[in-house]
Amino acid sequence: MASGVGMRKNETLICAPLMADTVDQVVNLMHKSKATGADIVEIRLDHLKSFDPHSDIQKLIKECPLPTLFTYRPIWEGGQYDGDENTRFNALQLCMKLGADHIDIELKAAHEFNKFLNGGKPEKCKVIVSSHNYDSTPSSEELGNLVARIQAAGADIVKFATTAVDITDVARVFQITVHCQSFQVPIIAMVMGERGLMSRILCPKFGGYLTFGTLEAGKVSAPGQPTIEQLLNLYNFRLIDSDTKVFGIIGKPVSQSKSPKLYNRAFREDGFNGVFLHLLVDDLPKFFDTYSSPDFSGFSCTIPHKEVALSRCDEVDPVAKSIGAVNCVIRRPNDGKLFGCNTDYIGAISAIEDGLRENGASGPVSPLAGKLFVVIGAGGAGKALAYGAKEKGARVVIANRTYERAKELAEIIGGQALSLADLESFHPESGMILANTTSIGMQPKIEETPVPKEALKHYELVFDAVYTPKITRLLGEAQEVGAKIVTGVEMFIGQAYEQYERFTGLPAPKQLFKEIMGDH
Repeated sequence: MASGVGMRKNETLICAPLMADTVDQVVNLMHKSKATGADIVEIRLDHLKSFDPHSDIQKLIKECPLPTLFTYRPIWEGGQYDGDENTRFNALQLCMKLGADHIDIELKAAHEFNKFLNGGKPEKCKVIVSSHNYDSTPSSEELGNLVARIQAAGADIVKFATTAVDITDVARVFQITVHCQSFQVPIIAMVMGERGLMSRILCPKFGGYLTFGTLEAGKVSAPGQPTIEQLLNLYNFRLIDSDTKVFGIIGKPVSQSKSPKLYNRAFREDGFNGVFLHLLVDDLPKFFDTYSSPDFSGFSCTIPHKEVALSRCDEVDPVAKSIGAVNCVIRRPNDGKLFGCNTDYIGAISAIEDGLRENGASGPVSPLAGKLFVVIGAGGAGKALAYGAKEKGARVVIANRTYERAKELAEIIGGQALSLADLESFHPESGMILANTTSIGMQPKIEETPVPKEALKHYELVFDAVYTPKITRLLGEAQEVGAKIVTGVEMFIGQAYEQYERFTGLPAPKQLFKEIMGDH
């Protein structure tokens, strides 16, 4: 199937915000924007260090290879301009006269700007009236009133940006977008911050006029903007339409997850109409209650939500119930009920067994049989590995920062409990297996490790569920003392096979998954 860049199933525009010191720099960015795949550019006049309105605006319009949106944002609305309003209004009026396709005026200034224009608005230029809330996302009723005020201020296109305190805030913005769409009111509705990312990616699904995508990561005009490259190639933005099914990885933190890279590429190659997102979730029950439509079809769950997810499912696979955690939740299309299962233990245990076989283990029974298997962590992934190792005939030891939690899990599994501190001096035998299921050593805290290097020499194999970075400090030091290592990437790919099949009803593209993660 064609890539997300080549095909187009929606009319939502990708707008590149351009912020630079000089007009020549802006012109360079315009051409870069077109080459990168933007449909329109937002020229932020308030960022120019020197500005001669007539000659500069003329040059910017004449040399731009894409449709234009001019914004001259004042300090009081989050911009850089701190001069008088008359000068600002004159510049925006000049943009309109010289052929700008869009200009942006703030709701707070729209009444005065309309008086200033005195009816002199060129037909070609669309006026975006905008409002920005950098603190929160108002109620549905307040958002509805805001849209009405923006329309009353003479907007050709309604624009508002709010801030996500919780990911469920985005749902209210989707509702307003759909409402505006049903009345043919063009709307740009964004929710700022990492918890609002979904609003920027799914706007084609709900009928948004445009989304903002940056040329470079970090060079944003508002918090939470993805890059154009991410929109097109990571999230398949051009392929999203009203029928697109929404999937995602639920976690906290979650931005480090490679799941969207894996699933979105596979969706595209299989021609499956779905999109897979990073979902930064604080309150899981609230999330499930808010996004209860069949369009929100399935979720991967990671730290710290695997155990709570189980309690919120209407039906749970017996293995997941035994483990006490789910890492995959499916919304059944016929009745909307949530079904939970656990694919963690399959992915991790298979990867560890393969590692032992590469180390020389052979025979019909699992190479884990009879081994002393030390699990670090008593959360969802720890439970999954402990359960899986026990099933394969290993003797299981649970080590956790909080001894009580380790003891609790050890009693359920039928194993031994230790505190994490005890692990340093724990070596009753050689040839043991060590599996870290905590986030210790994950980006950005890559200098951390759960076990001192000296203690690792007693282990035949060391596994780390963390896969960002691929070689954690724990794995690097294990390698140095001669242990076989298995990375979290192998577990990640293994657990993704079954999830993909449950999400799509299609066979997992195993070779593709390996290729995608091969460069990780």
